[in-house]
Amino acid sequence: MLTTTDFLRWIERCAEVIAANRDYLVELDAAIGDADHGANMDRGFQAVMQKFAQENPAEIGALLKTVAMTLISTVGGAAGPLYGTFFLQMATKLAGKAEISAADWAAALEAAVQGVQQRGKAEAGDKTMIDALLPAVTALRQALSDGVAFSAALKAAAQAAEQGMRETIPLVARKGRASYLGERSAGHQDPGATSSYLLLKAAAEVWAGVE
Repeated sequence: MLTTTDFLRWIERCAEVIAANRDYLVELDAAIGDADHGANMDRGFQAVMQKFAQENPAEIGALLKTVAMTLISTVGGAAGPLYGTFFLQMATKLAGKAEISAADWAAALEAAVQGVQQRGKAEAGDKTMIDALLPAVTALRQALSDGVAFSAALKAAAQAAEQGMRETIPLVARKGRASYLGERSAGHQDPGATSSYLLLKAAAEVWAGVE
């Protein structure tokens, strides 16, 4: 079972990982975007941590809603609404719960990804964060149905997200700022897919001991 404290640890780890990769994300975005993805994401997660320094949500849904609303209000560009939607859909799915099961997490992640797809109108192969998120959901579901430990399923999801992220490199962008470049967007890794992978990797790392 995952508790509210476990989710707080995850968000803290997300903030650390995004901060550590801030310049890398900026570099990726400079090639095909506005060169601000890393700075925007870092600003957003630092604002989230400031919120949690002032308040301590009692249940998982409330915690995730705080993350969502803070990111929406502080992260610029498309990332704010998209990641806000991601965490808001997850919050809705887990509303009122102080602890959840692996199946609950899988359902919440799936709802979050569907929300992002609906918000951004992106499909697999469009060279967006969806290219990391969809494989992660599939891998997580498969691992859990195979009866593996939750920690192993989280690792499988992160690995699938990483592969999906790397597979954005040869793609021609069909959505977002990168799509304006047309064929010139090929050969560059998508920054949104990269930040999505980093968040799922953070979950696998911080929940490594959960069975």
